[in-house]
Amino acid sequence: MNRLLSLIEHSLQVNGDSITVINEPALRANIGKLAKVSALDGGERAAQARYLIRAAALTLDVIPASIHDLYLACGRGAFSHAWTTPAFNLRALPFDCARAAFRSARKVDASAMIFELARVELGWTDQSLAEYAASIMAAAIAEGYRGPLFLQGDHFQISASLPLEQEKSTIENLITEAVAAGFFNIDVDTSTLVDLSKKTVPEQQTVNATLSAQLAAYVRKAQPQGVTISIGGEIGEVGGHVSTLEELHAYMSQFNEIFTTLAPHQPGLSKVSIHTGTAHGGIVLPDGSMAKINIDFDALQNLGQIARDDYDMGGAVQHGASTLPAELFNHFVKHGAIEVHLATAFMTTFYKNIPVEMRNEIFAWLDEHHTAERTPEMTDEQFHHNTQMHALAPFKAAAWNLSTDAKDQLLAAWEAQFDMLFDRLGCANTRPIVEQVIHPIKIKPSLADYLANQNSTKLVSGLAG
Repeated sequence: MNRLLSLIEHSLQVNGDSITVINEPALRANIGKLAKVSALDGGERAAQARYLIRAAALTLDVIPASIHDLYLACGRGAFSHAWTTPAFNLRALPFDCARAAFRSARKVDASAMIFELARVELGWTDQSLAEYAASIMAAAIAEGYRGPLFLQGDHFQISASLPLEQEKSTIENLITEAVAAGFFNIDVDTSTLVDLSKKTVPEQQTVNATLSAQLAAYVRKAQPQGVTISIGGEIGEVGGHVSTLEELHAYMSQFNEIFTTLAPHQPGLSKVSIHTGTAHGGIVLPDGSMAKINIDFDALQNLGQIARDDYDMGGAVQHGASTLPAELFNHFVKHGAIEVHLATAFMTTFYKNIPVEMRNEIFAWLDEHHTAERTPEMTDEQFHHNTQMHALAPFKAAAWNLSTDAKDQLLAAWEAQFDMLFDRLGCANTRPIVEQVIHPIKIKPSLADYLANQNSTKLVSGLAG
């Protein structure tokens, strides 16, 4: 612990389980060193670094929070300001990428934003939930950001190819791990269990709704006292057919019936994810450009309105949108999307802005190790786009060790992306609204939780990201 404190010029004072910031400028200038230890070291040293980061964040009023109350207020039409909350999946260099996000947010006084990671991304990026949370909190400290911090477990998804009870237990363990790390927003995704071979829509949604309700009830048991975790459900896999009102009603009626039995007098879902025609990662054309996607904005609007009117939720969530043209993003606001998930474009920016020698080395590695995923008609551009997530883990240390100049170039490119998103999604001036509704409780971290063995980074195939 003392060696870790020396990395940050002893800007923190540790007395037992009490931690005090005694030199904030020194802490902000050096917190990235703790984030790097968290990311690249293992065992007790990494656990202690994550613990110190979280304790310091709380001292500086960077507080992990649930977005539940804000979404329900949005659903009631409590605000004249319209926006869609972006949920960022930062797969590559999350500490640096989050710094760019916080810089953009501070410029426009934005606070309605989520930092998330999906179950499958844990394996792709070789990072635990606690490591990811530490990177985001460290970035907030570095940029002087304060206020509620929304960390989300994205696509905590059941794999349909593995035994159901085993998968249910795995997701329950993942929920427990997420809550301990400060993730107070969790998307329970059992949409892989929708069975379109059944004759009726309610029958198609039965297993999905049942498992979703059971896992949501588990979340309610796992949440800290005084925290109402925001829970999201999903009625259809991204990449499938456009979701329908009948599917929404079938899912929600069965979910609510089961959930109220398992968790009486507890709040249910704050949002529901639907499919509107997009695909995770987008569809890349032979020249490397992205194919035009026809999004059913009417479905997004109609299902979102039913979610609000009939089920008292914040609305509907849009997945797989980061590769869309910039001019489409304001349509999510116009059509009432409560949340939009963004991932691939940030990863693509990483690959476009790293030194060419490193990029060529990565592409050569993909050519050698993932050739089985290449079809005869694929161009290099298509193949590398479709497999680039698999290189994040093996080149993780190389990314962290990029030169200052290379990272500065990356941050500038990422910051421009966040600037556009905050503008197009109407996120400017949302801080006063968030602080009006969200009053997070400081949940004291436990070093024992960070020292516990965690296996969330195991790569599982067939999951959404």
